[in-house]
Amino acid sequence: MSPARVGVIGAGMAGPVLAVYLKLKGYDPVIYERTNSISDAGLGIGIQRNGLRVLSGVPGLLEHINAHQIDSWEAYSVVEEDPGLLGTSDHPKKFRESGGFGVVTARRPAMLNRLVEFAERSGVPVVWGHKLETLVQHDDSVTVTFSNGVQETFSFVVGCDGLHSNTRTCLFGEQPATYTGLSQWGGVSPKPKSMSGKAANFDVFGNGCGMVIISVDDEEVIWAITVREPESKETWRAIDAAASEEFKHSEYSKWSYGAGEVVRNSTRILRYGLYDRPELSCWHKGRVVLIGDAAHPTSPHLGQGANQSYEDVGALIQLLEKYNPTAEPPSTETLEAVFDELEAVRVATSSAMVQNARTQGEYRVKTGTEECIARNNYYRKIIGSEEFYKFRFGGAK
Repeated sequence: MSPARVGVIGAGMAGPVLAVYLKLKGYDPVIYERTNSISDAGLGIGIQRNGLRVLSGVPGLLEHINAHQIDSWEAYSVVEEDPGLLGTSDHPKKFRESGGFGVVTARRPAMLNRLVEFAERSGVPVVWGHKLETLVQHDDSVTVTFSNGVQETFSFVVGCDGLHSNTRTCLFGEQPATYTGLSQWGGVSPKPKSMSGKAANFDVFGNGCGMVIISVDDEEVIWAITVREPESKETWRAIDAAASEEFKHSEYSKWSYGAGEVVRNSTRILRYGLYDRPELSCWHKGRVVLIGDAAHPTSPHLGQGANQSYEDVGALIQLLEKYNPTAEPPSTETLEAVFDELEAVRVATSSAMVQNARTQGEYRVKTGTEECIARNNYYRKIIGSEEFYKFRFGGAK
């Protein structure tokens, strides 16, 4: 019998990795992406050890990604009443040396490019400009109709189409996003002199705001400042030149420890709101399942978005091997067993990460001298310990 044909909806961080895994296991996956080419939206991506562990299961993928290794994390305060270095964590380097996986970073568009390229080299077709419109399920297949009128039939479908998932809408209806009250300004900059030679990421805390600076190679950083402000759109697109120049001369441009230099020298600045979507306890209906941000969108404060997507991928592949080792078209009953168990092992964990990310976001915008000093003292206390890793990054292993 021919291998099961699988529709993978979305060519973001999860879709290409899932499709390559499916191909390796004997399936016939095809990726469909709504945009016409790889998006340049967004800034950077950090892959932590839980994500790297999944990516390492595909021979040659980590080498192809060739992301930037991080050794340490430093935290500073620019609060007027309590400035200075809060501490340094070398957890990324320790994890890499003890278990083989630490933390790597890359520009998001570059990472997407590498993932899509690897998928295509692995024999996975990537079809651009196809926005999912409807799903019709049959006893042994799913018919997908795209907005351009094209129809395709698959044995089953996996929605990896992110925060604005059309697959999720088809399964569960429209679920409006809710503004969290937090926005971010972000950008791309040359690495400042004070950070030169450091394979490190940085937290910089102010009064009512927090900045993260991520090294993506030896010469460049990406950064994001979280603030509480009126609602702004979730576009992840660059602001216009006039607004960009104004921000380069804002209060943030005067910050110490390299942070102000990063803002002043930015080559691209974005502004975007951070939104929540209703939590799902069930990720599937029949022969269609959601993974990644389509199932459990999260704010970026833990850096776990892509990593949780990869954990979903790893769990789904293991369960397909368990219940359908031949990679032949599975029955609906088989897929129900796979998807039910996927939810049993992943819903609670991913939900906890979403909640912890929200908590971390609120922690970053502490306001008032007393609260800011309490935040700073907590960092001073834990930054060298395992507690810091759990608090700051969710503790995923």
